[in-house]
Amino acid sequence: MFEKSPVGPESDKKRQQTSLLDSKRGGQIDCLCAGIVVSDTVCQPIQKMPQPGGMATTDRVELTIGGCAANVAVDMARLGLTVGLSGRVGADLLGREIRDRLSALGVDASRLEISPTSPTSSTFVLNVVNEDRRFIHCVGANSEFDAREITDDSIRRSKVLYVGGFCLLESLTPERVIRLFRVAREARVATMLNVVLSETTDTIAWLHPVLPWTDFFFSNDDEAHRITHQTDSVSQAEALRSLGVRTAVVTSGDRGAVLISQDVRLRASVYPVTPIDGTGTGDAFAAGFLYGVRQNENVANCLRFGTALGASCVRSMGATTGVFNAIELAEFVRANPLSIESF
Repeated sequence: MFEKSPVGPESDKKRQQTSLLDSKRGGQIDCLCAGIVVSDTVCQPIQKMPQPGGMATTDRVELTIGGCAANVAVDMARLGLTVGLSGRVGADLLGREIRDRLSALGVDASRLEISPTSPTSSTFVLNVVNEDRRFIHCVGANSEFDAREITDDSIRRSKVLYVGGFCLLESLTPERVIRLFRVAREARVATMLNVVLSETTDTIAWLHPVLPWTDFFFSNDDEAHRITHQTDSVSQAEALRSLGVRTAVVTSGDRGAVLISQDVRLRASVYPVTPIDGTGTGDAFAAGFLYGVRQNENVANCLRFGTALGASCVRSMGATTGVFNAIELAEFVRANPLSIESF
């Protein structure tokens, strides 16, 4: 058992945040996000990795919010949606900084639990010119998150339930996610699932039981290959559908994205951008797609919004710092056509 936040000014602040959120839209919110919350330390790209004992210099280092659930929550809040975030941080400086930043960015952080024993999860993101990113990660308090504090009522008062970082959170078992998704489905709340796979993840044991309860499943093609053993994105999306997912979306970097549901098969291209930092791109894609869902757009426009928000994310360092707001997103999509084809 892990202790709740102590009674006092901090808990009073949390109750006030919850009350404020519940007063909006008759107590309804657009999305309840649950899962990984991370403090990211990100460097401006360096020319090359230093040798042992050496040092590389960079023009800038930033401390930013990271983690699938936190990234999606921040991106959606920037788009004007009401968002709550459930996760776990440490009783430390990084945990306090995350809570303060989330609140300042418009995310209801009152559901963030505080671990008295584990540090806040953190990642060093090392960007090297013309190379893929490198990560040094501390799992920390994320390992304790099991979603038990998410009540049935909080799910029913949401339009969408998003779980991010599934399979990396050892306490958030398939059985617990199924319980959440079952409540959501009975209440006609859309479910969205994103995974983070380690080298040892047993995808059959962890994912196969959950996918039939999943309305929208997002993965990149590397993750989809691990799950389905298929080599191309179309076959991967088809395989995910056969495992029970209602709508499967597979992203493939600069090759675009594929979406397959019962009645729709779409392939989207990408917006050409010069990336500075790719951290959080997939989360921005999911947030943009969800924004389209909440605007009652067709799935083609949901893909368009997701692709555009993902493109905006790479313009600056950090997982959420560069994403469009709603006005910027609408203007960008209107001014920049995106090829989306049925197949």
